[in-house]
Amino acid sequence: MLQRGPIPHDKPVYGLYDGEGRAIGHQEMLGRCVRSDVILFGEIHEHPLVHWLQRELTRDLYEIKKDDLMLGAEMLEADNQLIVDEYLAGIIEHEHLVREAKVWENYNTDYRPLVDTAKEHGLRFIATNIPRRYASLVAREGMKALERLSDEAKRYIAPLPIALDLSTPGYRQALEIGMAHGAHFDAQNFVAAQAVKDATMAYFILKSRGPGGLFIHYNGDYHSKEYGGICWYLKRYDPDITVRTISSVSRDTPVFDGECKGLADIVLVVPEATERRTS
Repeated sequence: MLQRGPIPHDKPVYGLYDGEGRAIGHQEMLGRCVRSDVILFGEIHEHPLVHWLQRELTRDLYEIKKDDLMLGAEMLEADNQLIVDEYLAGIIEHEHLVREAKVWENYNTDYRPLVDTAKEHGLRFIATNIPRRYASLVAREGMKALERLSDEAKRYIAPLPIALDLSTPGYRQALEIGMAHGAHFDAQNFVAAQAVKDATMAYFILKSRGPGGLFIHYNGDYHSKEYGGICWYLKRYDPDITVRTISSVSRDTPVFDGECKGLADIVLVVPEATERRTS
């Protein structure tokens, strides 16, 4: 198990850098993050070191912000917010949360510690993602299909219509990936499905964040790297909001390289060797 404490300077386990490649320490990262409205922590989903740093940063932010801190994640869907709230309030047991919410397979190892941090300190934890059945609908039929949903269903989605700009970072690459699937796959719908996720996550971050509060959001790196995805929608919805992004990348050694430049305000470089594990 990874322990809290300093990392030996002669053999670093990970590297922290600013967007230009200057090495920074944990305290500088913390200082940058606390002076923001929203932190988008882009993760490698099953990398234990990334999840460890998420917990460390969250605990340190709480020590500074206390009740002004709010947590949220891609890994929980908006229509499960009631279940999450009931767990945080101690109304239901953890087993009911796991059984009834659509938690990921690595929830217990990687995300439960974050949810339980919120529970321990009486903080809110927001399920920000669009229900997957609606993202799947968009992937099949495009964004127009969302207009057929009931008013109740639309409560769990960013307000329609949702803008889609294929030139935003990440979406052009996603379009190319979609096109590679062949003629029976609508590449633009594939990108639109990603966009409705990003827009919905941004919407619920802004809707839930209180005045003067700090919201830390955990999401796959794809959803916020290069200031695209969630970050792009946050700025579209509220141009004055201050967003700090963290991008996680894996390398043979924790060294910043040319591909890391401009990925985020803070770039976390972790070793590839620990990227996969069994839970």
